[in-house]
Order: sequence, then structure tokens, then C-alpha cells
Amino acid sequence: MLHYILRRFLYAFPLLFGVNVLTFVLFFIVNSPDDMARMQLGQKHVTEQAISNWKEQRGYHLPLLINHEQQGLAKIQQTIFYQKSLRLFAFDFGISDSGRNIGADIQQRMWPSLAVALPALVIGLLVNITAALMMVLFRQSYLEFAGIVLCVVIMSISSLFYIIGGQFLIGKLLMLVPISGYDTGFNAIKFLVLPVLISVVSGIGAGARWYRTLFLEEIEQDYVRTARAKGLSETQVLFKHVLQNAMIPILTGVVVVLPLLFMGSLITESFFSIPGLGSYTIDAINSQDFAIVRAMVFLGSVLYIIGLLLTDISYTLVDPRVRLS
Repeated sequence: MLHYILRRFLYAFPLLFGVNVLTFVLFFIVNSPDDMARMQLGQKHVTEQAISNWKEQRGYHLPLLINHEQQGLAKIQQTIFYQKSLRLFAFDFGISDSGRNIGADIQQRMWPSLAVALPALVIGLLVNITAALMMVLFRQSYLEFAGIVLCVVIMSISSLFYIIGGQFLIGKLLMLVPISGYDTGFNAIKFLVLPVLISVVSGIGAGARWYRTLFLEEIEQDYVRTARAKGLSETQVLFKHVLQNAMIPILTGVVVVLPLLFMGSLITESFFSIPGLGSYTIDAINSQDFAIVRAMVFLGSVLYIIGLLLTDISYTLVDPRVRLS
């Protein structure tokens, strides 16, 4: 099992390096530092001196790959690729184009993102699995048909409808919770209820149907017929055997998103004015702060790869066959 985990861990490095190089090409070759300066300063009436000053203040005046004016390691270190890309591997995100410390911003903003994403994931998982098990338990009945129709209806409606409708109904008409905003400590709970609720409701359709498909595949297996022959009830078969044997695909969908919880939700945080990493990324895109966008792209890649590694490791815990591979 150790060799399996080590092999999966080593696979992550070339993948992450490839993402880093691709990001560098997109930001500094396809879109040059001069283009960034013109976007920030405005396309009209921009002098070359203003562009040069803007690049020098932010470190974009250096050569891209090799600095021939330097000696030794400085030839590599005094380049844009080293300063803006390779240093990301040490999680040195540097300073944004607006002069803010990106690392400090990430540490501050990841907690509101987690406060929304983690409860939504846990509650949504429990609701989706329960709904799927109920549809399988009452399969080939009107209850299952009604559940499938309801799931399709929920899937067919845009998430923006749930956000705007929830804000209007629960926040404005019923005035049960604030429409938007955020606070610290326990005062944040009243601001989190609505976005968590909307995240759970909008995800029931796709989640419940996916888990239902998994359970229907398992319920036709030989071990299920054996369990029934031993006298186990249908409820015991579902919750004790089918659910346990469906844990591998469930872990695939859950473990892989755990690290991405830090990144937050772009749409949810923007609509509810939650100061998380999702709204942080949206604000950086709107203000064309390329340093923040690069940092968030790299961080998202790292977290996604960590999620894949955790998924592979979790396989070894639930499937003995993987440990021998």
C-alpha cells in the first residue's frame, strides 16, 4: 500500500509543474506584461514611460526565462518565471498588482469560504444519500417516479433562481435571515443559513439521481440476493450492505472536493457578499489584478491534485484489492 501511495504522490509533481508552465504561458507570453500594463492604465493616452514604471513597480520588467545580465543562479532567479511562477511552489504568492499581500488575504478569506462550503457539503451529502436510498427502497412505485421527476425539475432550474428567489422569499418577505453580508464568530450563523440552504436545495437533483444510480447498480449484485436469502429486510440490505459497497464511488465524489472547499463558491459568495476566496477571485478578475488570478489558479490546481491523492488513499481504506496493486 505504501508503494501505491508513493507512486500516486510522485505523479502529482509533473502534473502540477505542467499546470504552472501552462499558466505562465497564458499570463506572460500570450498576454504580455505590456498588455497587462495597458489594461491597468487604460488603452488611451498611455505613455511608454508610464508602462515601464508600472512594470518595474510590480516586477514585470525582468526577462521572462533567462536574465543574461546576471551571473550564476541569478540568471534564473532574476526572471519573471522564477519570481512569479516557481516561487508559487513555496506558496510565496507575493504582492498583488494593487499592493496587497496575497498570502495574508488567502489566510483571512478561506475561513468564510469554509464556513459556507463545509456545512453545505455535509448536509447536502446526507440529504442526497437519504433521498437516493428512499427512491431505491420504493423503486418501481409512484414515490420513486415522483422523486425522479422532482430531481429533474430541480436540476433544470438555474442556481441563480434559487439564490434570487431565496433572498426574496426568506430574506425580504419573511425576514428570517439577512439577505447578504457576513460577521465574525457566532454572529456569522445568521448570514450562513440562507446560502447553505440554497446550496443544499439546488444540489439535491443531481446528487440524489447520481447516488440512486449507484445504489441501483449495487442492488442487483449477487451479495444482495444472498443477504435477502438470509432473511434480512430490504432496509437492512440497503443501509448495511448496499451503502457500504457503494462507498468507493461516493468517496470519489466527496474526498476530491474536500480541498476545494477552501476555494469557496464564486457565485454564492458574490451574491451573498461573503468575503471568501470565491468573491476574492471575482473581484480580482473584475479589477484585472493578474497576480491574484494567477495565485488562485495555482492554488486551485494544488488543492484539486491533493483531492485526487486523498481519493486514491481513501480507496486503500475501503477496497483491499487496491492495497495489493
